[in-house]
Amino acid sequence: MSDPMITILVNEQSQTVPDGLTVGELRDQVKPGADVLVVNGFPSTADNRLKEGDQVVFIRYGQIPKEDELQALMVARHTPGVHARMNKSTVGIGGLGGLGSAVAIALARMGIGRLILVDFDLVEPSNLNRQQYNIEHIGMAKTDAMAQILASINPYIRVDTHKVVLDTENIPKLFRTADVIVECFDRAEVKALFIQTVAEFLPETYVIGASGLAGYGDSNNIQTMRLGEKIFVVGDLAKPAEPGRGLMAPRVGIAAHHQANLVVSLLMDGENLDL
Repeated sequence: MSDPMITILVNEQSQTVPDGLTVGELRDQVKPGADVLVVNGFPSTADNRLKEGDQVVFIRYGQIPKEDELQALMVARHTPGVHARMNKSTVGIGGLGGLGSAVAIALARMGIGRLILVDFDLVEPSNLNRQQYNIEHIGMAKTDAMAQILASINPYIRVDTHKVVLDTENIPKLFRTADVIVECFDRAEVKALFIQTVAEFLPETYVIGASGLAGYGDSNNIQTMRLGEKIFVVGDLAKPAEPGRGLMAPRVGIAAHHQANLVVSLLMDGENLDL
């Protein structure tokens, strides 16, 4: 008579194992030398015996998960339908400052299949007050620094970078394959040029702008608004940067995640989005 078997999840993959198998024995079979043993979300000892339905994760310090393993982990968190839609989508981001750097990271964590990142600037010390760069990135092109950061989060997404100044001629060319485009510039005239150009030359593409993000204060004043069939803007539309009310990480971060959340909503719901 065969030994009784149980079904568990190992790094989000279903697996059948003998009833009474220990975590350490499973580790030696699946990932020998794993440094961290996690069962049902908590650290486990090697002698812990597995039960039906247990969820096990093995982690080896410094080891990058294989692509199929990372995809399985993301699918489990986002659900298959959401992850599949994210994975086949392309999102363009114009500007990689406080808004754009945070939007890019959020979308990489969502598993967006391809990101088009455009910025002409370098990382400066003053950027560290609100932008998602570190000391070691100072002096690097923002496009290169962000590509490096994203590769450390999800090395399997495609990141296309362009270190150029955007204008009415290159905007349609650089972003023509994007499903959604996010405007993330500081200067009002650049924002207006960018959105107007997208609306004119890429009228079937969603574009998400931002306006009024300076200072601190009521988080709920930052809202997502629809200005046209394909045009959206995030912000309070009221607070420009000024002495005593500069661009600050918390408020800029709130707006950036409004933008990233709207990207996901548009990719999932599109024309059915209720806003």
